[in-house]
Amino acid sequence: MNNRWMLACTISAILAACSQTKDQTGLSSGAQQNSATNYTSSITLLEQHLPDAGEVGIAYKKYQLDNGLTVILHQDKSDPLVHVDVTYHVGSARELAGRSGFAHLFEHMMFQGSQHVADEQHFKLITEAGGTLNGTTNTDRTNYFETVPSNQLEKMLWLEADRMGFLLPALTDEKFELQRETVKNERAQRIDNKPYGRLNERFNQALYPVGHPYSWPVIGWPDDLNRATTEDVKQFFKRWYGPNNATLTIGGDFDEQQALAWVDKYFADIPKGPEVKPQAKTLVTLDKTRYLSMEDKVHLPLIYIAFPTVYAGHPDEAPLDLLANILGGGKTSLFYKNLVKQGHAVQASVNHPCQELACQLSLYALANPSRGGKLSELEQMITQSIAEFEQRGVTDEDLQKVKVQFKASTIFTMQSVAGKVATLASNQTFFGKPDLLADDLARYQQVTKADVMRVFARYIKDKPMTVMSVVPEGARALIAKADNFTPAQAAPAKTAVTLPATLANTVSAEPGLSNHNELTKNTAPRHFDRALVPEAGMAPVMTVPRLWRQTLANGIEVMGTQSLETPTAELLIYLEGGHSLVPVEKAGLAGLTAAMLNESSTLRSTEALAQALELLGSSISFGSSDSQSYIKVSSLTENLKATLEIVEEKLFSPALNSEDFERLKEQQLQSLQHLSSDPSYLASQGFAKLLYGENSSLGVSNTGTLESIKALTLLDVKHFYQTQYSASVVKMVLVADLNKASIIPMLKGFSQWQATPVSQPKMASFPTLASGKIHIIHKPGSAQSVIYIGKRALPYDATGDYFKAYLMNYPLGGAFNSRINLNLREDKGYTYGARSQFSGDNKTGQFLVTASVRADVTGLALIEFIKEIKAYQTEGMTAAEHDFMRSSIAQSQALDYETPYQKAGFVRMIQRYDLAEDFTSKQDEIIKTVSLSELNALAQSLLDLDTMTILIVGDKNQLTEQLKDLGYPIQLMN
Repeated sequence: MNNRWMLACTISAILAACSQTKDQTGLSSGAQQNSATNYTSSITLLEQHLPDAGEVGIAYKKYQLDNGLTVILHQDKSDPLVHVDVTYHVGSARELAGRSGFAHLFEHMMFQGSQHVADEQHFKLITEAGGTLNGTTNTDRTNYFETVPSNQLEKMLWLEADRMGFLLPALTDEKFELQRETVKNERAQRIDNKPYGRLNERFNQALYPVGHPYSWPVIGWPDDLNRATTEDVKQFFKRWYGPNNATLTIGGDFDEQQALAWVDKYFADIPKGPEVKPQAKTLVTLDKTRYLSMEDKVHLPLIYIAFPTVYAGHPDEAPLDLLANILGGGKTSLFYKNLVKQGHAVQASVNHPCQELACQLSLYALANPSRGGKLSELEQMITQSIAEFEQRGVTDEDLQKVKVQFKASTIFTMQSVAGKVATLASNQTFFGKPDLLADDLARYQQVTKADVMRVFARYIKDKPMTVMSVVPEGARALIAKADNFTPAQAAPAKTAVTLPATLANTVSAEPGLSNHNELTKNTAPRHFDRALVPEAGMAPVMTVPRLWRQTLANGIEVMGTQSLETPTAELLIYLEGGHSLVPVEKAGLAGLTAAMLNESSTLRSTEALAQALELLGSSISFGSSDSQSYIKVSSLTENLKATLEIVEEKLFSPALNSEDFERLKEQQLQSLQHLSSDPSYLASQGFAKLLYGENSSLGVSNTGTLESIKALTLLDVKHFYQTQYSASVVKMVLVADLNKASIIPMLKGFSQWQATPVSQPKMASFPTLASGKIHIIHKPGSAQSVIYIGKRALPYDATGDYFKAYLMNYPLGGAFNSRINLNLREDKGYTYGARSQFSGDNKTGQFLVTASVRADVTGLALIEFIKEIKAYQTEGMTAAEHDFMRSSIAQSQALDYETPYQKAGFVRMIQRYDLAEDFTSKQDEIIKTVSLSELNALAQSLLDLDTMTILIVGDKNQLTEQLKDLGYPIQLMN
């Protein structure tokens, strides 16, 4: 969630819409600390904050219950939704040596039901309510959150309170074992089966001292997970999950008095947990430079270097962030100039990620194998770049651009209630002050050139560092230097936590209120039936964005909507065609042309253009997809006109020079070879080939192939630019806080765009699908297998069978508690997640069922997939599933149009498919009226397994034995 130079906890903000006089206490007038007697004597108002007009900040009220629970309320009436977040101040840093992974494992356990919430009911209730949910764990905190329609708030508070206060009675050995397997699957998918996946956990062992809380991975070491027990989990919960170690934050459209009454009802009698004290923030130092290395299934050698620095909130954090940006923060940085621009590295960057206890200035570069790929040479170039910075110093523009970027990034991330809530919760958890945005902006604005040079001298210049080399298997000759460090292993702690004496010999106390050591003093238990699921309130009124339209003088259609919540603008320019215009033998041309347009113009260099955008806090990105080329523009409204002038310069006056072309072509070739080690990429590309064939652009990746990219020339790029980038195939979408009358004059420059004809080629015929067959792409030693099952299916249709197929598929694989996910993940523990979906555009579509599963159970997982698809096809969904689907999808629309990006997506759908502006009303009517029999008839016609093909990416030596008795012919794919 971090930007590379941004304070970790500052992830969102909002500009206050009004002001209110403040008294000398810093609270709004009349809001000094008092007891909130209107709703309950157990809740005390600690402070309330309302930023002044024009000040960056988030309005909030902060309360505390007698049991220590901190409650933060933020009102945002702009959309009919609420976001609830419960953050516990416990992450992997609270674990003990040799007992890693508990914080993350416990995050999984918190979704497995509690005393009054049945197994899988947590997911079902929120999904049925039209909401989304998740939980995350990092080194320093664990949070659980839901976004739901505003009428569902009480139900969310009931759910969160039940797992905070009543988890242990429902915790069983069976649930524990299942979630341990799920975590192992997550580790296999995200770490063991990914290129460079083990880099960070190996690196942190060398950067931090033995036993340091950051020296082990958040997900845990496999041996530590294996030695965990159910009793360990119970002890971990009792130690860290008390209300006094939690912050409950509610944001969105709700009544404050009612919300506080519900908080009092559900949370007030949860007993206080043991005292939680802050952890020591001792600065990390190294006695000498430590070198370590590892071989991996990768193509590009990688060097990763870090200097230990400070900790989040330290006075030196801000100047270190600016230093990182100058060294390696984009196309104006020294790393880009010396490593990437010169072709020695495919990628290179410098960051300063900060955590509660420690930060690091981290530098990395991916070596270009065509230049030899020796990491010792890259290390030397990195060292020279650091020395060059010392000689170069800091310029006025360095400071200006980073400060502008920081402000812009803060404003851009304020566009959702979830972002604002996360900011409030994080700042409260780590600093005790929910809104730090103005303070953060001030400390960045106050950084001087001398500050940057001072922190450089103190933490970086001539200081020991940790250097890690990751090289392809068998290529140890490429490492930067021989290893001189072997991590020591701390003896595993005998218990998962160190418990206070009052808890050391107890697992449960009073039934029901059994998770902590005693009832909260002076709090009478609430007498109500916690097993009753709260009723939802009146459904909120859904409103879709109001649209405006304009046609420019050259025929370009512009559609937009006004969004007043943030002073930002999002412009999307789409050109029909993209990859589909390109012959198969030139695959990748659309993407390479877009990349060239991200580079220099005839007026300015790449670096000069990047500098101009950074000084505006804006971004411009050219790209392509299977059916479109596009330009994405983000800008502060105050800088929109200047940003659009740069768009016009890049679009109408591209340099398209040979230097940029050769560099980008080489980077693309190396990227393709890197992707060949990613099993998910292999599965995606292999499946497209099976569905659409080698003669169709849909069967070959938009990124191209090694053969097609090698054959491309600069003349190809210039020709594609001349034929594709025409106003005749352009449409625009714009979402901003400005009205139509203010925006249209700024688009005048695009009226000069020539509207030359663009020939849309006829789509190639597709091959006969090789159904009833298993195709294997061999990936030796793969920890997991990626399974794809599917076929060509319906093209997009907003209100026809395509939309109904989406409804039909929902109980099968479209939600977390769908049949295939509950079976393969929750019941069998084969995977971290399994899903199915229909996708399509105006030309074609497909149906896909997919999961990454443990290599040793690939055959068993495939059997379960087949069983579920066949059963659903023949028997269809049940009446209960039908009701669940209708409720979930209908209510979820309250979440659909919150952010400018979501609004732009809605506008684009109408524009691209020529939909009526009220098409969502027609969809609502279909959801309400479509019958169970109609959906089941659709399942019977669309889900015939005999018309589908199967692709598995994994180790063929393991797979052949597992699959031989399934009755499917097996074919090896290249």
